[in-house]
Amino acid sequence: HVQLVESGGGSVQAGGSLRLSCPAPEYVYSSNCMGWFRQAPGKEREEVASIYTDDSSTYLVDSVKGRFAISQDYAKNTMYLQMNSLSPEDTAMYYCAAGRHVGRDCAGPWHASRVDFWGQGTQVTVS
Repeated sequence: HVQLVESGGGSVQAGGSLRLSCPAPEYVYSSNCMGWFRQAPGKEREEVASIYTDDSSTYLVDSVKGRFAISQDYAKNTMYLQMNSLSPEDTAMYYCAAGRHVGRDCAGPWHASRVDFWGQGTQVTVS
């Protein structure tokens, strides 16, 4: 059972920043599609951002565009989510995810049902 391990969450004031990291085993990272999902209490898990690791094509959900950035260090099999100008609406558990059969759909919105590997989550709280 593979579990990804995110780090970087925490509590910040509105307007603050956090950077999430997600290192992955090589065979997971070779899935080519890595992403960040989040889930707030009482809400469905939603995709926040994703990156097609072959060419670094990215996707960001509209609500975070201009504030968040997804990136990777391919040599380290690690994905990042830089979150700036955080607001209380960003408060949620953030999950790292990988999809083995998403392919180039990764550079657009894709559903949590297509995730093959999940992290345990890291809490982000904005007050």
